[in-house]
Amino acid sequence: MNVAVLRLNLSLDSTNSERTKLRAENAALQSNLSRELASSQIQTRAAKELGLTSSDQSTYGYVNLAK
Repeated sequence: MNVAVLRLNLSLDSTNSERTKLRAENAALQSNLSRELASSQIQTRAAKELGLTSSDQSTYGYVNLAK
């Protein structure tokens, strides 16, 4: 009985360690994703690779769809 409990405790410890590692990896991946999706980087890449530019905000128009 004690051997079985010891094995379960070792398994639980291993699982907890793996969970902690996965949470750290997820946090790192989320950080990388946020960095990659940063607006300035997207704009720079769009300009370099596709030749796109931002339009002047004074040329924006809005339509009221409330009616």
